[in-house]
Amino acid sequence: DPKQRNAKTTMAWMSLILGAFFIGITLLSHYYGIVPKEGETAVSLLAHSVFGSNWFYYFIQISTALILVLAANTSYADFPRLASLLAKDRFLPIQLASLGDRLVFSNGIIGLSITAMILIVLFKAETHHLIPLYAIGVFLSFTLSQAGMVMHHYKLRESGWRKSLFFNLLGAIATLLVLTVISSTKFMGGAWMVLLIIPVIVFTFNGIFNHYLKVNNELSLIGENPEHIRTEGAKVVMPISGIHKGVVNALRYARSISTDIQACYVDLDIEATEKMRLEWKKWAPDISLVILNSPYRSVIGPLLQFIDDVGATSKDGRVTVLIPEFVTAKWWHQFLHNQTAFLIRAALMFKRNKVVTSVRYHLQST
Repeated sequence: DPKQRNAKTTMAWMSLILGAFFIGITLLSHYYGIVPKEGETAVSLLAHSVFGSNWFYYFIQISTALILVLAANTSYADFPRLASLLAKDRFLPIQLASLGDRLVFSNGIIGLSITAMILIVLFKAETHHLIPLYAIGVFLSFTLSQAGMVMHHYKLRESGWRKSLFFNLLGAIATLLVLTVISSTKFMGGAWMVLLIIPVIVFTFNGIFNHYLKVNNELSLIGENPEHIRTEGAKVVMPISGIHKGVVNALRYARSISTDIQACYVDLDIEATEKMRLEWKKWAPDISLVILNSPYRSVIGPLLQFIDDVGATSKDGRVTVLIPEFVTAKWWHQFLHNQTAFLIRAALMFKRNKVVTSVRYHLQST
Protein backbone atom coordinates (compact mmCIF):
# COMPACT_ATOMS: atom_id res chain seq x y z
CA ASP A 1 0.00 0.00 0.00
CA PRO A 2 2.76 2.59 0.66
CA LYS A 3 4.47 1.98 -2.72
CA GLN A 4 3.24 5.29 -4.18
CA ARG A 5 4.62 7.27 -1.22
CA ASN A 6 7.90 5.36 -1.33
CA ALA A 7 8.21 5.97 -5.06
CA LYS A 8 7.70 9.71 -4.58
CA THR A 9 10.30 9.77 -1.79
CA THR A 10 12.80 7.85 -3.93
CA MET A 11 12.27 10.14 -6.92
CA ALA A 12 12.66 13.22 -4.72
CA TRP A 13 15.99 12.02 -3.29
CA MET A 14 17.22 11.02 -6.74
CA SER A 15 16.34 14.48 -8.06
CA LEU A 16 18.17 16.17 -5.17
CA ILE A 17 21.27 14.01 -5.62
CA LEU A 18 21.28 14.50 -9.38
CA GLY A 19 20.79 18.25 -8.99
CA ALA A 20 23.61 18.47 -6.45
CA PHE A 21 25.96 16.52 -8.71
CA PHE A 22 25.05 18.62 -11.74
CA ILE A 23 25.47 21.96 -9.97
CA GLY A 24 28.69 20.86 -8.26
CA ILE A 25 30.29 19.53 -11.46
CA THR A 26 29.21 22.66 -13.36
CA LEU A 27 30.70 25.05 -10.75
CA LEU A 28 33.95 23.07 -10.41
CA SER A 29 34.33 22.81 -14.20
CA HIS A 30 33.91 26.58 -14.45
CA TYR A 31 36.37 27.18 -11.59
CA TYR A 32 39.08 24.88 -13.01
CA GLY A 33 38.44 25.91 -16.61
CA ILE A 34 37.60 22.41 -17.83
CA VAL A 35 37.09 22.27 -21.60
CA PRO A 36 36.27 19.22 -23.76
CA LYS A 37 39.29 17.19 -24.78
CA GLU A 38 39.39 14.36 -27.29
CA GLY A 39 40.20 11.01 -25.71
CA GLU A 40 39.24 11.98 -22.14
CA THR A 41 35.89 12.70 -20.52
CA ALA A 42 35.04 15.93 -18.70
CA VAL A 43 34.55 14.00 -15.45
CA SER A 44 38.04 12.56 -15.78
CA LEU A 45 39.55 15.99 -16.49
CA LEU A 46 37.75 17.48 -13.50
CA ALA A 47 38.70 14.66 -11.11
CA HIS A 48 42.32 14.89 -12.26
CA SER A 49 42.35 18.66 -11.65
CA VAL A 50 40.78 18.36 -8.17
CA PHE A 51 42.45 15.21 -6.79
CA GLY A 52 45.51 14.75 -9.00
CA SER A 53 46.62 11.22 -9.90
CA ASN A 54 46.05 9.61 -6.51
CA TRP A 55 43.84 6.64 -5.68
CA PHE A 56 40.65 8.75 -5.37
CA TYR A 57 40.93 9.77 -9.03
CA TYR A 58 40.89 6.11 -10.06
CA PHE A 59 38.06 5.43 -7.60
CA ILE A 60 35.94 8.06 -9.38
CA GLN A 61 36.80 6.58 -12.81
CA ILE A 62 35.90 3.06 -11.70
CA SER A 63 32.69 4.29 -10.07
CA THR A 64 31.72 6.12 -13.27
CA ALA A 65 32.38 3.01 -15.34
CA LEU A 66 30.24 0.87 -13.01
CA ILE A 67 27.40 3.39 -13.20
CA LEU A 68 27.55 3.24 -17.00
CA VAL A 69 27.51 -0.56 -16.90
CA LEU A 70 24.44 -0.42 -14.66
CA ALA A 71 22.82 2.08 -17.02
CA ALA A 72 23.50 -0.22 -19.99
CA ASN A 73 22.01 -3.13 -18.04
CA THR A 74 18.69 -1.28 -17.72
CA SER A 75 18.26 -1.60 -21.49
CA TYR A 76 18.62 -5.37 -21.26
CA ALA A 77 16.23 -5.46 -18.32
CA ASP A 78 13.47 -3.30 -19.78
CA PHE A 79 13.68 -3.32 -23.60
CA PRO A 80 12.92 -7.06 -23.92
CA ARG A 81 9.95 -6.59 -21.57
CA LEU A 82 8.71 -3.61 -23.59
CA ALA A 83 9.17 -5.57 -26.82
CA SER A 84 7.18 -8.46 -25.33
CA LEU A 85 4.27 -6.11 -24.58
CA LEU A 86 4.34 -4.78 -28.14
CA ALA A 87 4.54 -8.36 -29.44
CA LYS A 88 1.51 -9.40 -27.38
CA ASP A 89 -0.39 -6.54 -29.01
CA ARG A 90 0.88 -7.82 -32.39
CA PHE A 91 3.02 -4.78 -33.24
CA LEU A 92 6.25 -6.83 -33.16
CA PRO A 93 7.01 -10.45 -34.14
CA ILE A 94 5.28 -12.81 -31.72
CA GLN A 95 8.60 -14.54 -30.94
CA LEU A 96 9.56 -11.54 -28.80
CA ALA A 97 6.69 -12.31 -26.40
CA SER A 98 8.05 -15.73 -25.45
CA LEU A 99 10.05 -16.39 -22.30
CA GLY A 100 13.20 -18.45 -22.72
CA ASP A 101 14.28 -21.40 -20.61
CA ARG A 102 16.03 -18.96 -18.24
CA LEU A 103 12.73 -17.11 -17.69
CA VAL A 104 13.86 -14.01 -19.56
CA PHE A 105 12.82 -12.69 -22.96
CA SER A 106 15.78 -14.24 -24.75
CA ASN A 107 14.78 -13.17 -28.28
CA GLY A 108 14.53 -9.54 -27.18
CA ILE A 109 17.96 -9.71 -25.53
CA ILE A 110 19.50 -11.27 -28.65
CA GLY A 111 17.83 -8.69 -30.91
CA LEU A 112 19.02 -5.82 -28.73
CA SER A 113 22.58 -7.20 -28.72
CA ILE A 114 22.65 -7.56 -32.51
CA THR A 115 21.31 -4.03 -32.95
CA ALA A 116 23.95 -2.66 -30.55
CA MET A 117 26.69 -4.49 -32.46
CA ILE A 118 25.47 -3.04 -35.77
CA LEU A 119 25.45 0.49 -34.33
CA ILE A 120 28.95 0.06 -32.93
CA VAL A 121 30.25 -1.10 -36.31
CA LEU A 122 28.41 1.59 -38.30
CA PHE A 123 29.57 4.42 -36.02
CA LYS A 124 33.01 2.88 -35.41
CA ALA A 125 32.38 2.97 -31.64
CA GLU A 126 32.54 6.80 -31.63
CA THR A 127 30.42 7.88 -28.67
CA HIS A 128 30.24 11.45 -30.02
CA HIS A 129 28.32 10.10 -33.01
CA LEU A 130 26.10 7.83 -30.93
CA ILE A 131 25.12 10.41 -28.29
CA PRO A 132 22.73 12.34 -30.62
CA LEU A 133 20.85 9.09 -31.30
CA TYR A 134 20.54 8.47 -27.58
CA ALA A 135 19.63 12.05 -26.68
CA ILE A 136 16.88 12.39 -29.29
CA GLY A 137 15.37 9.04 -28.33
CA VAL A 138 15.40 9.94 -24.64
CA PHE A 139 13.96 13.43 -24.93
CA LEU A 140 11.37 12.35 -27.48
CA SER A 141 10.24 9.66 -25.02
CA PHE A 142 10.17 12.21 -22.19
CA THR A 143 8.10 14.62 -24.29
CA LEU A 144 5.60 11.97 -25.34
CA SER A 145 5.20 10.60 -21.80
CA GLN A 146 4.77 14.07 -20.28
CA ALA A 147 2.26 15.05 -22.97
CA GLY A 148 0.42 11.80 -22.34
CA MET A 149 0.18 12.62 -18.63
CA VAL A 150 -1.19 16.08 -19.51
CA MET A 151 -3.97 14.42 -21.52
CA HIS A 152 -4.51 11.94 -18.68
CA HIS A 153 -5.03 14.67 -16.06
CA TYR A 154 -7.20 16.75 -18.41
CA LYS A 155 -9.55 13.85 -19.18
CA LEU A 156 -9.88 12.31 -15.70
CA ARG A 157 -9.63 15.52 -13.62
CA GLU A 158 -8.92 13.73 -10.37
CA SER A 159 -8.13 15.47 -7.08
CA GLY A 160 -5.26 17.93 -7.53
CA TRP A 161 -5.24 17.47 -11.31
CA ARG A 162 -4.49 21.13 -12.08
CA LYS A 163 -1.19 21.08 -10.19
CA SER A 164 -0.16 17.77 -11.76
CA LEU A 165 -1.18 19.00 -15.21
CA PHE A 166 0.89 22.18 -14.76
CA PHE A 167 4.07 20.30 -13.83
CA ASN A 168 3.62 17.70 -16.59
CA LEU A 169 2.98 20.46 -19.13
CA LEU A 170 6.06 22.30 -17.90
CA GLY A 171 8.10 19.09 -18.26
CA ALA A 172 6.73 18.45 -21.75
CA ILE A 173 7.64 21.98 -22.89
CA ALA A 174 11.14 21.75 -21.38
CA THR A 175 11.94 18.38 -22.94
CA LEU A 176 10.42 19.49 -26.27
CA LEU A 177 12.73 22.52 -26.30
CA VAL A 178 15.76 20.32 -25.60
CA LEU A 179 14.61 17.89 -28.31
CA THR A 180 14.25 20.74 -30.80
CA VAL A 181 17.69 22.15 -29.97
CA ILE A 182 19.43 18.77 -30.23
CA SER A 183 17.60 17.85 -33.45
CA SER A 184 18.55 21.13 -35.13
CA THR A 185 22.16 21.38 -33.93
CA LYS A 186 23.02 17.69 -34.30
CA PHE A 187 20.98 17.04 -37.44
CA MET A 188 23.98 16.39 -39.68
CA GLY A 189 25.86 14.67 -36.85
CA GLY A 190 23.52 11.68 -36.89
CA ALA A 191 20.25 13.09 -35.56
CA TRP A 192 18.71 12.80 -39.04
CA MET A 193 18.95 9.02 -38.70
CA VAL A 194 16.64 8.92 -35.68
CA LEU A 195 14.20 11.38 -37.25
CA LEU A 196 14.08 9.10 -40.30
CA ILE A 197 14.02 5.78 -38.45
CA ILE A 198 11.13 6.63 -36.10
CA PRO A 199 8.53 6.99 -38.91
CA VAL A 200 9.92 3.83 -40.50
CA ILE A 201 9.52 1.98 -37.18
CA VAL A 202 5.92 3.21 -36.81
CA PHE A 203 5.18 2.14 -40.39
CA THR A 204 6.74 -1.27 -39.69
CA PHE A 205 4.69 -1.68 -36.51
CA ASN A 206 1.49 -1.01 -38.44
CA GLY A 207 2.56 -3.43 -41.18
CA ILE A 208 3.22 -6.20 -38.65
CA PHE A 209 -0.12 -5.54 -36.93
CA ASN A 210 -2.01 -5.66 -40.24
CA HIS A 211 -0.24 -8.91 -41.15
CA TYR A 212 -1.30 -10.61 -37.91
CA LEU A 213 -4.83 -9.23 -38.34
CA LYS A 214 -5.11 -10.72 -41.84
CA VAL A 215 -3.65 -14.06 -40.69
CA ASN A 216 -6.16 -14.26 -37.82
CA ASN A 217 -9.03 -13.42 -40.15
CA GLU A 218 -8.03 -16.14 -42.61
CA LEU A 219 -7.52 -18.75 -39.89
CA SER A 220 -10.64 -17.84 -37.95
CA LEU A 221 -13.40 -20.48 -37.64
CA ILE A 222 -16.15 -17.86 -37.34
CA GLY A 223 -18.87 -18.71 -39.84
CA GLU A 224 -17.54 -22.23 -40.39
CA ASN A 225 -19.67 -25.27 -39.61
CA PRO A 226 -17.94 -28.23 -37.97
CA GLU A 227 -18.18 -31.28 -40.23
CA HIS A 228 -17.01 -34.83 -39.91
CA ILE A 229 -13.66 -35.34 -41.53
CA ARG A 230 -14.06 -37.74 -44.41
CA THR A 231 -11.13 -39.84 -45.41
CA GLU A 232 -10.49 -39.96 -49.13
CA GLY A 233 -7.70 -41.59 -51.02
CA ALA A 234 -4.73 -39.26 -51.32
CA LYS A 235 -2.84 -38.77 -54.55
CA VAL A 236 0.81 -39.50 -53.82
CA VAL A 237 3.70 -38.38 -56.00
CA MET A 238 7.10 -39.82 -55.12
CA PRO A 239 10.12 -38.32 -56.91
CA ILE A 240 13.09 -40.70 -57.05
CA SER A 241 16.64 -40.57 -58.32
CA GLY A 242 17.29 -44.32 -58.20
CA ILE A 243 16.47 -47.53 -56.32
CA HIS A 244 17.96 -48.10 -52.86
CA LYS A 245 16.84 -49.07 -49.37
CA GLY A 246 15.64 -45.55 -48.67
CA VAL A 247 13.32 -45.64 -51.69
CA VAL A 248 12.01 -49.11 -50.80
CA ASN A 249 11.32 -47.88 -47.28
CA ALA A 250 9.41 -44.90 -48.69
CA LEU A 251 7.40 -47.23 -50.96
CA ARG A 252 6.24 -49.22 -47.94
CA TYR A 253 5.04 -46.02 -46.31
CA ALA A 254 3.35 -44.79 -49.49
CA ARG A 255 1.37 -48.05 -49.78
CA SER A 256 0.19 -47.60 -46.18
CA ILE A 257 -1.46 -44.23 -46.87
CA SER A 258 -2.76 -44.52 -50.43
CA THR A 259 -3.47 -46.73 -53.39
CA ASP A 260 -3.03 -43.89 -55.91
CA ILE A 261 0.76 -43.66 -56.10
CA GLN A 262 2.86 -42.32 -58.95
CA ALA A 263 6.62 -42.35 -58.93
CA CYS A 264 8.50 -39.95 -61.17
CA TYR A 265 12.04 -39.89 -62.46
CA VAL A 266 13.72 -37.03 -64.31
CA ASP A 267 15.49 -38.20 -67.46
CA LEU A 268 18.99 -36.74 -67.46
CA ASP A 269 20.78 -39.68 -69.10
CA ILE A 270 19.27 -42.18 -71.56
CA GLU A 271 21.21 -45.19 -70.32
CA ALA A 272 20.58 -44.44 -66.66
CA THR A 273 16.87 -43.95 -67.39
CA GLU A 274 16.58 -47.32 -69.19
CA LYS A 275 18.38 -49.06 -66.34
CA MET A 276 15.99 -47.33 -63.93
CA ARG A 277 12.97 -48.72 -65.82
CA LEU A 278 14.24 -52.29 -65.47
CA GLU A 279 15.02 -51.87 -61.75
CA TRP A 280 11.60 -50.35 -61.09
CA LYS A 281 9.77 -53.26 -62.75
CA LYS A 282 11.65 -55.59 -60.45
CA TRP A 283 10.95 -53.78 -57.17
CA ALA A 284 7.58 -52.05 -57.74
CA PRO A 285 5.79 -53.41 -60.81
CA ASP A 286 2.36 -52.40 -59.45
CA ILE A 287 3.26 -48.69 -59.16
CA SER A 288 3.49 -46.58 -62.29
CA LEU A 289 6.78 -44.84 -63.02
CA VAL A 290 6.53 -41.61 -65.00
CA ILE A 291 9.68 -40.52 -66.85
CA LEU A 292 9.93 -36.72 -67.02
CA ASN A 293 11.80 -35.25 -69.95
CA SER A 294 14.26 -32.47 -69.13
CA PRO A 295 16.03 -31.12 -72.21
CA TYR A 296 17.82 -28.48 -70.13
CA ARG A 297 18.87 -30.97 -67.43
CA SER A 298 16.70 -29.26 -64.82
CA VAL A 299 15.32 -31.43 -62.02
CA ILE A 300 13.06 -29.02 -60.09
CA GLY A 301 11.22 -27.47 -63.05
CA PRO A 302 9.82 -30.66 -64.66
CA LEU A 303 9.05 -32.12 -61.23
CA LEU A 304 6.99 -29.08 -60.15
CA GLN A 305 5.11 -29.13 -63.45
CA PHE A 306 4.29 -32.83 -63.02
CA ILE A 307 3.05 -32.25 -59.45
CA ASP A 308 0.81 -29.41 -60.69
CA ASP A 309 -0.58 -31.67 -63.44
CA VAL A 310 -1.40 -34.39 -60.92
CA GLY A 311 -3.02 -31.82 -58.63
CA ALA A 312 -5.22 -30.64 -61.51
CA THR A 313 -6.78 -34.14 -61.68
CA SER A 314 -7.67 -34.07 -57.96
CA LYS A 315 -10.99 -32.70 -56.68
CA ASP A 316 -9.39 -30.20 -54.32
CA GLY A 317 -6.00 -30.04 -55.99
CA ARG A 318 -4.37 -31.75 -53.01
CA VAL A 319 -1.28 -33.84 -53.66
CA THR A 320 0.99 -35.58 -51.18
CA VAL A 321 4.60 -35.33 -52.31
CA LEU A 322 6.51 -38.11 -50.61
CA ILE A 323 10.28 -37.55 -50.67
CA PRO A 324 12.57 -40.48 -49.86
CA GLU A 325 15.94 -39.48 -48.46
CA PHE A 326 18.72 -40.98 -46.41
CA VAL A 327 20.47 -39.42 -43.43
CA THR A 328 24.14 -40.07 -42.80
CA ALA A 329 25.36 -41.12 -39.35
CA LYS A 330 27.66 -38.08 -39.07
CA TRP A 331 26.12 -34.69 -39.75
CA TRP A 332 29.13 -33.43 -41.70
CA HIS A 333 28.89 -36.38 -44.11
CA GLN A 334 25.63 -34.86 -45.36
CA PHE A 335 27.63 -32.21 -47.22
CA LEU A 336 29.10 -34.95 -49.41
CA HIS A 337 25.68 -35.69 -50.92
CA ASN A 338 23.41 -33.58 -53.08
CA GLN A 339 20.60 -31.65 -51.45
CA THR A 340 17.87 -32.28 -54.01
CA ALA A 341 15.35 -33.24 -51.31
CA PHE A 342 15.93 -29.91 -49.56
CA LEU A 343 15.49 -28.00 -52.84
CA ILE A 344 12.23 -29.84 -53.59
CA ARG A 345 10.84 -29.01 -50.13
CA ALA A 346 11.86 -25.37 -50.52
CA ALA A 347 10.26 -25.14 -53.96
CA LEU A 348 6.98 -26.62 -52.68
CA MET A 349 6.82 -24.49 -49.53
CA PHE A 350 4.57 -21.83 -51.09
CA LYS A 351 2.58 -24.19 -53.34
CA ARG A 352 -1.07 -24.47 -52.33
CA ASN A 353 -2.54 -27.88 -51.46
CA LYS A 354 0.82 -29.60 -51.68
CA VAL A 355 1.55 -31.78 -48.65
CA VAL A 356 5.26 -32.59 -48.39
CA THR A 357 6.33 -35.66 -46.42
CA SER A 358 9.93 -36.73 -45.94
CA VAL A 359 10.57 -40.42 -45.35
CA ARG A 360 14.07 -40.65 -43.95
CA TYR A 361 16.25 -43.72 -43.93
CA HIS A 362 18.99 -43.41 -41.31
CA LEU A 363 22.34 -44.92 -42.17
CA GLN A 364 24.12 -46.68 -39.33
CA SER A 365 27.84 -46.64 -40.06
CA THR A 366 28.77 -44.11 -42.72
